[in-house]
Amino acid sequence: MQKEKHLFLVDGSSFIYRAFYATPALSRKRDGLPVNAIAGFCNMLWKLLQNSRSENIASHFSVIFDYPDKTFRNEIYPDYKANRPQIPEMLLPQLPLVRLATQAFGIPSIEIQGFEADDIIATYASIAEKRGFSVTIVSTDKDLMQLVSPTTCLYDSIKEEKIDIENVIKKWGVPPEKMVCLQALSGDSIDNIPGIPGIGYKTAASLLQEYGNLDNILNNANQIKQKKDVKTF
Repeated sequence: MQKEKHLFLVDGSSFIYRAFYATPALSRKRDGLPVNAIAGFCNMLWKLLQNSRSENIASHFSVIFDYPDKTFRNEIYPDYKANRPQIPEMLLPQLPLVRLATQAFGIPSIEIQGFEADDIIATYASIAEKRGFSVTIVSTDKDLMQLVSPTTCLYDSIKEEKIDIENVIKKWGVPPEKMVCLQALSGDSIDNIPGIPGIGYKTAASLLQEYGNLDNILNNANQIKQKKDVKTF
């Protein structure tokens, strides 16, 4: 019996940071090179591989990384992620080795200059869906929630929980296809993107529930409590 076409896309950059902060300090004896992120990353990836193979669900597998430089978004909005701290000094030398470790697993390691892992994941997920694949995105990044569909889900590898359409609605108050509008209204402090003053995620969700989309919200700005800020959006 042929295995179902099922693509796993792992947010490698998210994995690296989780591994770095969750794994106690480790170093290579011969030169003192820190390896805690590498060790943690490999353990997490191995567990994910074992689980997917034991349940016979993954037919294709890839790990996607952020390109370690500015992207096209910085050209559009120079302050994009300007509030982010520098990569920790102990993590920096481990990054190229994590990519080599991924390849040692026999898994494609993908990064593209000028693009974030999110962009690449979204592109691959879209193409895979059109080719009849089901897709599992191994990440909890809210920016990827917009990709959830009847055939695409997110997966939290730490909690071992699937995030489907119902979960997105339960957590954010809107379906996946409205997550972009939600974040446009509320902004995203993690990425240093401002939203409308006085409108957080809950208010944005409430507005989208009432008016349906961003255009309707703007067209009815006079009726909204935060109308001054909405009208100048």
